[in-house]
Amino acid sequence: MSMHLWIIPLLPLAGAAVNGLLGKRFPRALVNAIALGFTAAPFAMALWVAAQFAGLSPDQIPHIERYATWLSAGAFSAEYGMYLDQLSVIMMLVVTGVGFLIHVYSVGYMEHEGGYYRYFAYLNIFMFFMLTLVLANNYLLMFVGWEGVGLASYLLIGFWFLKKSAADAGKKAFITNRVGDFGFLIALFLLIKHFGTLQYDSLWPLISRYPVETGAAGLLTAIGLLMLVGATGKSAQIPLYVWLPDAMEGPTPVSALIHAATMVTAGVYMVARSHLVFNRAPDAQMAVAVIGTLTAIFAASIGIVQTDIKKVLAYSTISQLGYMFMACGVLDYVGGIFHLMTHAFFKALLFLAAGSVIHGLGGEQDMRHMGGLRKYLPYTFWSMTIATFAIAGLPPFAGFFSKDRILWSAWSSGYHVLWLVGVITAGMTSFYMFRLWFLTFFGKYRGPNPETVAHGHDADAQHAGHTGAVQDAKDAHAAAGSHGHRSPHESPWVMVVPLMILALLSLVGGWAGVPHSLHGSDRFGTFLSPAFNEASATPGAAAATPAEAKPESEDNSTELAFSSISVGLAALGFLAAWWLYYKRPELPERMAKAAGGLYTLLLDKYKIDELYGAVIIQPLILLSTNVFWKGIDQGLIDRAVDGSATDAREASDAMRHMQSGNIRSYAGWVAVGAAAVIAFMVWRGVR
Repeated sequence: MSMHLWIIPLLPLAGAAVNGLLGKRFPRALVNAIALGFTAAPFAMALWVAAQFAGLSPDQIPHIERYATWLSAGAFSAEYGMYLDQLSVIMMLVVTGVGFLIHVYSVGYMEHEGGYYRYFAYLNIFMFFMLTLVLANNYLLMFVGWEGVGLASYLLIGFWFLKKSAADAGKKAFITNRVGDFGFLIALFLLIKHFGTLQYDSLWPLISRYPVETGAAGLLTAIGLLMLVGATGKSAQIPLYVWLPDAMEGPTPVSALIHAATMVTAGVYMVARSHLVFNRAPDAQMAVAVIGTLTAIFAASIGIVQTDIKKVLAYSTISQLGYMFMACGVLDYVGGIFHLMTHAFFKALLFLAAGSVIHGLGGEQDMRHMGGLRKYLPYTFWSMTIATFAIAGLPPFAGFFSKDRILWSAWSSGYHVLWLVGVITAGMTSFYMFRLWFLTFFGKYRGPNPETVAHGHDADAQHAGHTGAVQDAKDAHAAAGSHGHRSPHESPWVMVVPLMILALLSLVGGWAGVPHSLHGSDRFGTFLSPAFNEASATPGAAAATPAEAKPESEDNSTELAFSSISVGLAALGFLAAWWLYYKRPELPERMAKAAGGLYTLLLDKYKIDELYGAVIIQPLILLSTNVFWKGIDQGLIDRAVDGSATDAREASDAMRHMQSGNIRSYAGWVAVGAAAVIAFMVWRGVR
């Protein structure tokens, strides 16, 4: 049975082509219809495919569709084909569902922006590449999607390309991801060299024959570590996380789609998809867990002191991605994907709600200039409240179930230090998110006089003139100016409705994975676990190691006790934020002064960007300038080419002077020539 899976990614590609090539001539209503239609259709088809998938028997999973061989070199070939199992079903639904909601929200958010058609063309092409990544039936096709989302990210982050900080942020994201992608590419070369294929269904049986590398690190450890390098770039983990905070220069819906819900989870998906490798490479698996855990607490510590509402959410994203890596590192791939799904709901909601706040304040992003906004933006307030409780890990919101599962997996698998760091990070997450909540919505309004607040359109709105062509910029400013001045205000319904839907998902999304300790049936785990069962991934092969190492506790009271610890720390984070930013708002400034250098260090993000600049970037610039450019290019290559040209010019110049047109000169040269001939003949005669 063919489900025609190829249609799902190609629909948004068609939308991108139509709007990108012709959209400048279209009225905005038509641009909207194309952009939304070509993302709603894949979502509808994804739902239909999921329903068809539910009817498949276990021996029909994974469902693979092969369409053509698109690359062949010697014995190696790669297909254009689609791979559908439990993991790709969940990823497909998240990408199309959340992606469609963000497209709808963007209609209102980008209403007054120039380059409107270009923005939606970029969003559509991102959807194409992301769906290609998650539905590919081989690593090479996955890599096409992997590179494509990097390209789309570059285009969207630098959407206001005349604004230097946005253009620089786009380049930083692109280059940083290329560093990680180099590692991923070498891993693929090793797979080709040693296994001769990148097709999942051919590769898994070959890898399953390898024993667990318990002694010295071997081939699979090398492949796993190289894959991890790629994942740290795409999913913003230490040390390649530095691009994601700067990526907030893009429009806020871009932050929600790419840097919260989908693209940054590609690394987590790739690690989970490669579980057979990591199951047999304990060193690589441990590296995943440690890097994820360190990233979680590292980014959370920076998020505590940030004042830009989008920067807080950016570091929060990095931290939450760290939890997903921690889960995969302790072999609880189901927990990692569960948190990936719930995080897509509440983090997309947080970014879109933040965008609604910025929209209502005319482009203001500094939380110190907000406050008391719950009476101006009631729908936004309640949406962000649900998302804040969800990410803080408070029951019964979605984040509680997924985060609690990860922490319990870390403890019950014997990684007690990772559990401790994860629990501390949970408390920090609660604190900085409720800090954002109180600073934004409670207390007195600290911005300009409400009567003088300009009505803003896009977040990042003050830069509307940078949206592309000069005429686009003029149109944007004219539209903005037509609204006059007004107080902070709620967003239009086209933006509010996606907030409400995501708020509902952030509330109930975790109920699919209620654990047995809370008298649930863990339907999410029951559905997804077969994707990580080695016997099903490799037909006819015995499972060498359990892909999902989350042990079932016979004593549910122990798991409940550990749940109460994380919930208690989340509650403590709430109380601390309430005391400092609601009850005693003068205290944080005094505490910051008392902390001195520590506060400055956190505010400066540990000066990691400056460190990279001094240790990596500046030496590379000096090397390329003085050695490669001035030394090799100018000194060697140019001098060799230019030198030969100079010699030819000088020789021809000397010859040119012989042809002076002067009869005396010619007679002299004839005499010299005759003398030379006579001298030569005399010399020959003497010999």
